Amino acid sequence: MVRVFTFASGKGGTGKTTMTINLGTSLAKFGKRTCIIDADIGMANLGLSLGFENVPVTLHDVLAGKASIHDAIYEGPGGVQVIPSGISLHGFQQSDPERLRDVLKDLTEGLDFLLIDAPAGISRDGVVPLAVADDVILVVNPELSAIVDAMKTKILAEVVGGHVRGAIVNRASSEGAATVTQKMEKVLGTRVIGLVPEDPNVRKAASAKVPVVIKYPTSGSSVAIRRIAAGLGGISLDKETVESKYNFIDRFTKAIFRGKR
Repeated sequence: MVRVFTFASGKGGTGKTTMTINLGTSLAKFGKRTCIIDADIGMANLGLSLGFENVPVTLHDVLAGKASIHDAIYEGPGGVQVIPSGISLHGFQQSDPERLRDVLKDLTEGLDFLLIDAPAGISRDGVVPLAVADDVILVVNPELSAIVDAMKTKILAEVVGGHVRGAIVNRASSEGAATVTQKMEKVLGTRVIGLVPEDPNVRKAASAKVPVVIKYPTSGSSVAIRRIAAGLGGISLDKETVESKYNFIDRFTKAIFRGKR
């Protein structure tokens, strides 16, 4: 049975979309049938982040009743399925966010995990993604404005019947991780399920439109993200270790054969 996670934040710029992409990619590379969907229909950028800005069918078309959700699914990196939203104002105006609930019912068959990138902040468009999820995960930065806004989003999620599983602290300092976790849990009133360190490789990977877990798999952020994905997916970290070894062997073999051409 599919498990639905909605990733939410109180403000833009916390790394919510980046987290959705990389956690989804990690789950797919763990062998889980995973789909990520950009439900931020007004300020969509998940598709842009992966190079799907010019695809023929998007979530806008689906929510406007012009296409099936299955026509808007594209193969992403690492085997993750991607449903981008459109970037045109006209498409946004024609979209009905209330249709998302029924659309998601048609999507869940054949999946292990569905990850929803929700709109940032508190808006009408963000209600359905919060309400339909099995678990809502807050993505927050260790700064006051992000924390305060995340608290508002947590309250909204609970009001509409969503279950807040916890928070991911993104761009966390490597110093005092335990202290940061304790403070965040106390302020937000929910547990911290993972800390992702500040990492310049995230920006480099984003510029290349490739998930950091693929572009820089050994970077600090990638290791942290895979650990969080393993926790969400109920996957043993031993499996991650085995996968990392196979990835190394694969890269090593390719390097040898390239050198012999």
